[in-house]
Amino acid sequence: MRLFQIAATAMLLGGGAAWAAQDSLTIGMVLEPPNLDPTAGAAAAIDEVVYANIFEGLTRFGPDGAILPGLAESWQVSDDGTVYTFSLRGGVTFHDGTTMDSEDVKFSLDRARAEDSTNAQKALFAGIAEVEALDKTTVRVTLKAPDGNFPFKMAWGDAVIVAPESIDTAATAPVGTGPFTFTRWLQGDRVEIARNPDYWGKAPALAKATFKFISDPNAAFAALMAGDVDAFPNFPAPETLAQFEADPRFSVIVGSTEGETILSMNHKSAPLGDVRVRKAIAHAINRQDIIDGAMFGFGTPIGTHFAPHNPDYVDLTGISAYDPELSKRLLAEAGQTDLKLRLALPPPSYARRGGEIIAAHLRAVGIEIEITNLEWAQWLEQVFRGKDFDLTVVSHTEPADINIYARPDYYFQYDDPGFRALMDALEGTTDPAARSDLLKAAQGKIAADYVNGFLFQLAKTGVANAKIEGLWENAPTQANDLTGVRWTD
Repeated sequence: MRLFQIAATAMLLGGGAAWAAQDSLTIGMVLEPPNLDPTAGAAAAIDEVVYANIFEGLTRFGPDGAILPGLAESWQVSDDGTVYTFSLRGGVTFHDGTTMDSEDVKFSLDRARAEDSTNAQKALFAGIAEVEALDKTTVRVTLKAPDGNFPFKMAWGDAVIVAPESIDTAATAPVGTGPFTFTRWLQGDRVEIARNPDYWGKAPALAKATFKFISDPNAAFAALMAGDVDAFPNFPAPETLAQFEADPRFSVIVGSTEGETILSMNHKSAPLGDVRVRKAIAHAINRQDIIDGAMFGFGTPIGTHFAPHNPDYVDLTGISAYDPELSKRLLAEAGQTDLKLRLALPPPSYARRGGEIIAAHLRAVGIEIEITNLEWAQWLEQVFRGKDFDLTVVSHTEPADINIYARPDYYFQYDDPGFRALMDALEGTTDPAARSDLLKAAQGKIAADYVNGFLFQLAKTGVANAKIEGLWENAPTQANDLTGVRWTD
């Protein structure tokens, strides 16, 4: 295990642990990203490394979820809500020294919305009719219909600005405009980044940082205790948080995320096309058992695909309340008394631990479950892209992403014209009260259709050296934004 050079004068803390030099940081992550191009991959781990650190968009998420200026210092909207004119920051360069200007913005947005686009969130760009580079620092985006949410969409990691000169190597050697430059990726171990000396904005306090990949909860605990890792913003062993809270060397950071954790159901898998079967599965699950058993009490029960901290959230957990006897009756009514289903589980502990509990719940109502544990790359290939599964457990950490249920080709393949009509109406609505009504209706629709088993909102449980400040408490998007992180005395 390689660590950054530790200064001879570094303070030794209890247990002999030596913490990194004051301008370096080692961040622990559970999952290694499959690549480093956020515009061509669905894995949250990509953004956890590159968002706001290496790549930037026209807008960005702040730590409180606010939409802030990014590469666009300001923007104007036409009276009819269909034309956005972005004023770009001047003097911005990519890490390879090339200039970032309006042509790069046009390239990025046109590439993301192209017919052959591999962008995992292509729907973000579907409303764009035309992108024009008016001059070096002015971009005009014309939409097909009014969209008051467009600046929000441009803040996603999938909407970062890239350059045609470097996009072909973005997956392994990303070149962005951010405050850190990519140094190297030792696959299976870590990604290293360094301070960008030519950054257009405020220079970060950190000179360099390492993202260290540790999937095993026991190893993550040991790495923190030994000082091999300085912070683990999404710590995989919540059962040990009390031990860290009692240790003055550490701070425990508990917040919320945008991560709706769900039991996804493949609607093209014949038994699951029957709403009675999906309803039976939903009522067979005891959410609190999963929260307690997989997350050691951290997490908020949800009954639809929406974050409880959002002001438009509706508590619909009662629609799918735990009722195993009802589950048995529904399965008998559907003629599925000998149902066998495959449950594919990705690596995170919430999925592996939660999946075992869910399997026990389903077996208790007569559903035979075959569990397959998949590595992340396998899950993306087989489940997300290949749609070869019956059930899976995953946290959807993208912000305010209920619109994925309007995509019939999305991996769980829910296809409902009524829901798509709600999303179409939402897209063209700017009045806040009307948008709120539509969002509440959308939540009710997918809950009543038992599209998936809605489990809990993923908590953000982090552990860090007590001398580190600036790490995000909450996660309005999947990111380890290091721009404001520093060591204190």
